[in-house]
Amino acid sequence: MAAHRKPRQRSVGGNTARTAWTIALAGAATATGFDGTGHAEPQLTPAQVKAKVDKLYQEAEAATEKYNGAKEQADAGRQRIRNLQDQAARKTEKLNSAREALGSMAAAQYRDGGLDPALQLALSEDPDRYLDGAEFAERAGNRQASSVASVRKQLREIEQLRGAAHVELTSLKSRQAELKRHKKTITGKLDSARDLLTRLTAEEQARLDDRATRSSTGARDALSSPGFATAQAPNARAAAAVSYAFAKLGSPYVWGATGPNAFDCSGLTQAAYREAGVSLPRTTYAQIDAGRRVSRSELLPGDLVFFYSGISHVGLYIGNGQMIHAPNPSAPVRVAPLDEMPFAGATRVA
Repeated sequence: MAAHRKPRQRSVGGNTARTAWTIALAGAATATGFDGTGHAEPQLTPAQVKAKVDKLYQEAEAATEKYNGAKEQADAGRQRIRNLQDQAARKTEKLNSAREALGSMAAAQYRDGGLDPALQLALSEDPDRYLDGAEFAERAGNRQASSVASVRKQLREIEQLRGAAHVELTSLKSRQAELKRHKKTITGKLDSARDLLTRLTAEEQARLDDRATRSSTGARDALSSPGFATAQAPNARAAAAVSYAFAKLGSPYVWGATGPNAFDCSGLTQAAYREAGVSLPRTTYAQIDAGRRVSRSELLPGDLVFFYSGISHVGLYIGNGQMIHAPNPSAPVRVAPLDEMPFAGATRVA
């Protein structure tokens, strides 16, 4: 008979101690990670938050200009598709008229004792197959052959237009996907900026806003009136653009907007010169090539001033080292010093 052994009792205290030690190790691993460094993000000062937010806004604006460029190309593609469709419709109408004429000719021949084989297939449901049959064209009279050749040419032109429209449609779909990517980048950067700003207290945010407002007001006060800037402009078109920009001070920044009530940076300069009767491209990197390059020392009111190495921001120079620009979603259209951002170049449009 087997001996009955008393089961070993586990030490409650030892088990508890091991569990506590395991929890402690897990907590330490969570707090420090395997490399022994902490992952918790340090508390940022208001100045650090502002620097990070400004960087996010600049990256969002670079993505905005790419979005604007892709949208401009997509809009142009849509217009080309519409034009191709209109051409195809007009040629199809012309083709139908030509086929009706062949039908009248065929009816006359039928009454006269028979239908020419060429016309039989020209009026068939598959005229393209007919037109590939050279022997029928050889049997047609000169007049009939000329009519058939015209139909063949029109069919080919219509197919070419349809092919071109298909290519444009494929390109348009690619542009639309590109727009979606840029939009996701923009909204992601702006959301990150908003999240950072929520870390500041109301007092800290007010202090930053007040500092920006004082800078803008001081810059604007340095110019007694828009008349000072327009009087210094090189021509009437530049003066008109400056007057428009002054009239839009305080308008909100909205990415992708070109006015009349909201703007992004290149949207403001485009709208200002549109008011002056000058057509500017949509994006900063295209606007910088829209006129004659000028040095910073040569600047006159109405010149376009560009910033950052990627030419991702633009403003309208108004004199005394100041510009009017649409900064970012945290600030409306305002006057600011050129030194607010890294200067990249300038262009005189008109």
